[in-house]
Amino acid sequence: MILSMLSNRRSTLVRAVLVAVALVVWLGIGSVGGVAQGKLSQVQTNDAAAFLPSSAESTRAAQESRGFVETETLPALVVLQPADGSEITPDQLAAVQEWAQEVPDLALPPGNEGTWSDYLMGEVAVVPAQDGEALLVALSLDGGKAEELLAGEERVSGSFVVALRESLEEDLGATATSAGDLGLQAWVTGPAGFVADLVTAFGGIDGVLLFVALGAVLLILAVVYRSPFLPFVVILTAVFALCLAGLVVYNLAKNGTLVLNGQSQGILSILVVGASVDYALLLVARYREELLHVEHPADAMRRALRACVEPIAASAGTVIAGVLCLLLSDLGSNRSLGPVAAIGIASALLGALTLLPALLLLLGKRSRALFWPRAPRVQTAVVSAGGEHAHVDQAAEPDPADGPGLWPRLARFVGRRARPVWIITALALCVGAAFLPTLKASGTNQVDVFLTDVDAVSGEEVLAEHFPAGAVQPAIVIVDEGDVDAVTTAAEAVEGVDAVVPYTGAPGGPGAPATDAPPVVVDGRVRLDVTTAASADTQEGVATVEDVRTAVHEVSPSALVGGAAAETLDTQRSSERDVRVIVPVVLLVIGLILMALLRSVVAAALLLGANVLSFAAALGVSAIVFNHVFDYAGADPVVPLFAFVFLVALGVDYSIFLMTRVREESVKVGTRAGVIRGLAVTGGVITSAGVVLATTFAALGIIPLLFLAQIAFIVAFGVLLDTFVVRSLLVPALVHDIGRRTWWPSALSRRPEHGQHTAAPEVGRPT
Repeated sequence: MILSMLSNRRSTLVRAVLVAVALVVWLGIGSVGGVAQGKLSQVQTNDAAAFLPSSAESTRAAQESRGFVETETLPALVVLQPADGSEITPDQLAAVQEWAQEVPDLALPPGNEGTWSDYLMGEVAVVPAQDGEALLVALSLDGGKAEELLAGEERVSGSFVVALRESLEEDLGATATSAGDLGLQAWVTGPAGFVADLVTAFGGIDGVLLFVALGAVLLILAVVYRSPFLPFVVILTAVFALCLAGLVVYNLAKNGTLVLNGQSQGILSILVVGASVDYALLLVARYREELLHVEHPADAMRRALRACVEPIAASAGTVIAGVLCLLLSDLGSNRSLGPVAAIGIASALLGALTLLPALLLLLGKRSRALFWPRAPRVQTAVVSAGGEHAHVDQAAEPDPADGPGLWPRLARFVGRRARPVWIITALALCVGAAFLPTLKASGTNQVDVFLTDVDAVSGEEVLAEHFPAGAVQPAIVIVDEGDVDAVTTAAEAVEGVDAVVPYTGAPGGPGAPATDAPPVVVDGRVRLDVTTAASADTQEGVATVEDVRTAVHEVSPSALVGGAAAETLDTQRSSERDVRVIVPVVLLVIGLILMALLRSVVAAALLLGANVLSFAAALGVSAIVFNHVFDYAGADPVVPLFAFVFLVALGVDYSIFLMTRVREESVKVGTRAGVIRGLAVTGGVITSAGVVLATTFAALGIIPLLFLAQIAFIVAFGVLLDTFVVRSLLVPALVHDIGRRTWWPSALSRRPEHGQHTAAPEVGRPT
């Protein structure tokens, strides 16, 4: 008796120490990681050119082009026009010229010493439009300093655009929506304007996105648990896991180990919150189930962890393996998302398996109170020999598939109509998948990237009306001096090319007069500037540059075609290549994980095939919605790739949760009865997990950017499709129809079935 008491006290002390250590460690992570999470935007890189591989032609052209200029620049273009549509008056021209000359002397934001002249290159050019109805002020930021941080942790490029817009309003009374005494409207556009507006759009990631996601999840959890305490326990787990992920990602990005951009940061937040809550739902559900059978919460948690560690770890491992396949991408933005997302999932896993159990056991023997007012009580107990605490003999447990409720009824229905159920659901998914080819994922114009009205987009449209659109960011051709004439002739013959001129180094801007200065020659190479009829940030401009590249290479194989449109072209080609390479690798990796987890080739193939069909259906339905409901102009080629990686990896999660429980039950009662039991027991919790993950991904839609809105819809819809159709109907119906052969070649495939499910299995019947 005394030894037993000492043993119990020792066990209680050990549990208390473990809980305390876990809480202290996580509190430390939260205090440091919370600060790092708030600083992630400071280590972002959103320059698309920085993500291209060094082998891309536009990258090599950019490298050679640096020899022609002392310093690279980031243009900021201010376009002004009379609000009444009339021509520019002499007074208006004089006022704008005076304002333009004062821009370099504008003071830096508060907290900084000096003026903007420290960051500007060359002279400020004011160019009237040929039609006399607009003015263009061309300013050039030092490209090497544009990404530096000023006091207040604001980037130079964004702060300069803000300063220009404030100065236009204060000094000229000109904004995009109103005209002052001069009667002028003004917009700040160009590369610097687009970068600034893009950073502003991503600014919602740090606060608004997380607030919306956590708020929505909290409401769902309140409905699921009907408890005032448990939702906050789960949310705390997700928040601390996000702090851990933010801490790791921030330091890696700060040290240059990985590249973080705005879309990766947004997806990181969503993944961590969604995965943390999913894992928590599974663990809490099993913990509550075990509280019905054992007295002490610690024993219930030990049994719940023993049952949940494998499926949760396998689920996390599947997602991590899937996203790490992005490391095979040619694009740095895709490659960086792989480890960023993997870090997020690993953090969610650690939080669910360490912090969550500690929080649930914080009250010791009174931990059941966290489930109030529906705290689980121990049901009929049968003491097992040698047990430290009383618990129910598993053989005497009632069959959950025989009980009332939605999921037991659905499970019995699937058992009775297995073949019609899987045939009908498979056909319905095939119908959705038939629309997949209608998804327009060949690229979009830059102005279509923003889903709300922004200054840079409006300014770009006004600029294109009055100035040569392609002169803002001309294509550049680096060619041997002896091939200049042949290349010039070939490029001028391309439809959509307005002019081809050698680079002379003379200052100017769109619409500026040409000079007679000789071309600059560097190491026997000459740079040609190719002005296109279409702007460089449109798909028409990209297509023209593709034709220029083809024509130029025919007469000069060593020529390099670069510039903004060429960078977009190379990005799109790299994205298309990534789809062809990464998709098969993801399927292979996830298939191998499923085989190892389920110890079955057939079950792995079944789950993988079902989820691929679900992905195709989700993308097909999304194409219909994008084309005919939202009327999107198109999609970036990387959208299908990201959607595939997330949907297949995350969709398999729910099938893993189901099939691991089905396998557990199949050992006891046979495959057909086991699948009915598994669906009945896991239906509610997996559905809740799917709704939570879909909600968190849908929260990405609040960021007014086309790419994130499309990813949000595809993944949210696809997760719901996986949850309610694939995992609830298609997979269990297929497994029930196939029977024990599902587990081939494991020994479980050779065990006899117990017959169709009509009642609870006979107690103690051998399996």
